[in-house]
Amino acid sequence: MKVNTNPVRGMKDFLPDEAELRERVKRTIIDTYTSFGYRKIETPILEHLNLLQSGDGGDNEKLTFKVMKRGNKLKIDTAKDENDLADSGMRFDLTVPLSRIFANNQGKIALPMKVIQADWVFRAERPQKGRYRQFMQCDIDVIGEKDITAEIDLLIASSQALLNVGFEDFTIKINDRKVLKDLATKWGFKEDDHESVFIILDKLDKIGVEGVEKELTEKEFGENAISSAIQDVTNFEAGEFDESIMTDDLKKVVDGIKSFNSSKYKIEFDPTLVRGMGYYTGMIYEIKYKDYPGSVGGGGRYDKMIGKRIGQDVPACGFSIGFERIVDIMLEEEQENNEKKLKLAVVFNSEHNDVNILYSRAKDFRNGIVPLTIKERNGKKVAKKEVSVLKREKKFGKQLKKLLEQGFTHYATLEDNEVLVIKELEINEN
Repeated sequence: MKVNTNPVRGMKDFLPDEAELRERVKRTIIDTYTSFGYRKIETPILEHLNLLQSGDGGDNEKLTFKVMKRGNKLKIDTAKDENDLADSGMRFDLTVPLSRIFANNQGKIALPMKVIQADWVFRAERPQKGRYRQFMQCDIDVIGEKDITAEIDLLIASSQALLNVGFEDFTIKINDRKVLKDLATKWGFKEDDHESVFIILDKLDKIGVEGVEKELTEKEFGENAISSAIQDVTNFEAGEFDESIMTDDLKKVVDGIKSFNSSKYKIEFDPTLVRGMGYYTGMIYEIKYKDYPGSVGGGGRYDKMIGKRIGQDVPACGFSIGFERIVDIMLEEEQENNEKKLKLAVVFNSEHNDVNILYSRAKDFRNGIVPLTIKERNGKKVAKKEVSVLKREKKFGKQLKKLLEQGFTHYATLEDNEVLVIKELEINEN
């Protein structure tokens, strides 16, 4: 029987070039957040099923990969539904596990708590371009700070992370759930219908104003309320709104970011921004990059979630960088090639070269003893060095061509078992 060697649908393998890019992006993001005072934590991939389905995860709860009970706990014969067969699941985000780890360690944690998480999450959804069943999330959260300085810190740190990765010309969209509730009340929707209205409004960038109107009508919310909502949404799409609908805190955050960003990115109030998670209680935000669909990050304030675990509300807000989308965009734009790096292949002859001397010279190169002629590339200082010791092949010209295809910039040979002669790889090598 032929074995299927493709990865499971919705999962991906990463060959060296992409794996290296992913690691570099991840490290840049973590280093940036660390410089802002955030500290790394880790949580298990598996969580209790009742925690994952507590109502905090919105539609993502329906996408939970459930894990069957084991041993004597698994009673298939008497099971009435799938929940009788499962007691845990794979995490669909990093915020729900964060609330659990805080509840479990609250006596040991000094507030405010500023944390980083960078790890895999899993969602059983229909795979498509830019959307996978296993993907990396990079989150930062501030727990125990109710002041808007928490939001400002999150957004400045995340914007700096994007800048450090190589992104500019992006826009932070910001809103507040309080604004949304005030608008829904003004439009004439009943309070019990607000969340349903927000879920539809959240699809605005995908289905447009006409699509939103169609779905609101199908829900039979009432003509007057729908008409009022569509009129305002149409104006909002055109950038027309009364600034009086903004809260004072929103204005302070927008002004704070504008004073910091040095015109490399923008921040703007977007009264149609919803964010799908049901646990948001205050400000919400997303980052849009150029004309790319979707966002490259988002988050918001969730002051009630932890209280469900410990019986006492704790202020909290967070931001998640869209790691997978960022990597996809970088691959598409080939930004990974913009980093000035030097990749050297030390090619040796097993019959004539002393291996000890060979590795000693390669070690010197890794440690910064680099010939002056190649300390710079294209007028810029080399940002990264990589040295690989490889056996010389019989068809040396073909080997050099292969090295070039693998991203090597230089090759070296050990002459007279003493001097490492370094040459730049060129396309016309033969």
